[in-house]
Amino acid sequence: MSRPPTLTLPPCARAYRLDTDRGEFAVHDARPDGAPIGTALLVPGFTGSKEDFIALLAPLAAAGFRAVAVDGRGQHESPGPRDERAYAQRELALDVLAQARAVQQAGNGPLHLLGHSLGGLITRAAVLLDAAPFRSLTALSSGPAAIETSQQARVRMLIDALGSLGMEDVWRAMRELDPPEAADAETPPEIGAFLHRRWLNTVPEQLIATGRQMLAEPDRVARLARTGLPVHVVSGALDYAWPVPSMDDMARRLSARRTVIEGAEHSPNVEHPEKTAEALTGFWSGVG
Repeated sequence: MSRPPTLTLPPCARAYRLDTDRGEFAVHDARPDGAPIGTALLVPGFTGSKEDFIALLAPLAAAGFRAVAVDGRGQHESPGPRDERAYAQRELALDVLAQARAVQQAGNGPLHLLGHSLGGLITRAAVLLDAAPFRSLTALSSGPAAIETSQQARVRMLIDALGSLGMEDVWRAMRELDPPEAADAETPPEIGAFLHRRWLNTVPEQLIATGRQMLAEPDRVARLARTGLPVHVVSGALDYAWPVPSMDDMARRLSARRTVIEGAEHSPNVEHPEKTAEALTGFWSGVG
């Protein structure tokens, strides 16, 4: 679970509901002072939300890019039905394509797509449905297929708990299952309250359906390579969801740019946002 370092939007950003042909989605939209040289659509991961990208917004805008971070359906401030079928990967990928249509505007430059963790699997699925809207794809801390075996048991336990317990009870149980690096982190009270609120706002069926996706995701790297879309694989130096060597190999198979953010783990976007933004904007500028 990503822990944003702040909940305060920078002056360049505003929060609103993005109207698309597949419904409304809560977003944070950051814009540079002048005309954007490109636009980035940022898709969060499992148990995440648009707030996971807050620390990236100002540096991305300062580099000349518009950045739109989104809550997917059933995540935090975006509504979603109490039906697991609504969160099939294809449905979520179609949402991403609808969001892309809604944010693309004349004069805003090419559109770059980024997915963090689970968001990397969803954005890959969107590109495999239709790569045409995008100039590039960035997989941020997201691997080639299902999550690491050691993490699968944790996700299965969560899915089982969500099927029989209320969200508050599951929240308490989750705190006992956090990885050591999360358990050791000192979380400011306002961030802790936000994480709790976000969890309670998330639709449990969304978590069940997307958790199963992370357990069963096939390797679609070869299909992605055939799209010809430029890809950037970014991760921390350590990752508990996908081993770093598996992301190295994925980048090789894609002939992709590969960036490792030293000192970061599964969420470079919150752990080292300036370094991460520098890597992202360097890639986007090179393919834009």
